[in-house]
Amino acid sequence: MSTGVPIASGKSEIFEIVLQFMPDWIQIPVLVLILLLVVGSWVYKAKRKLDQRRARRQGRTPTVAPQPAQARGADFLGPYAPQQPPQPAGQPSGADFLGSYAPPRGQGDPSS
Repeated sequence: MSTGVPIASGKSEIFEIVLQFMPDWIQIPVLVLILLLVVGSWVYKAKRKLDQRRARRQGRTPTVAPQPAQARGADFLGPYAPQQPPQPAGQPSGADFLGSYAPPRGQGDPSS
């Protein structure tokens, strides 16, 4: 039972229903604002692409991309991070180093 008319998407139907409840004097400014937002986003994207292309031509980076070593985001504690004392250069450290929790070494221990 095809009528030859394409079925509108759910978003467009909702949009039409919302517009139907508005008076005519509000419908036109709302449509103009939506149109300006869409065109504005296109202009912004085009300007950004143009700026990136110009920066590449001049041999500089277009934008400063955040480096992983800059410590940003949800895992970065900043000044709230616990302070760790600096390790001496010869002192072993890491997950396998037990430090003061290591069992005492006897004189017969081959690792001593």
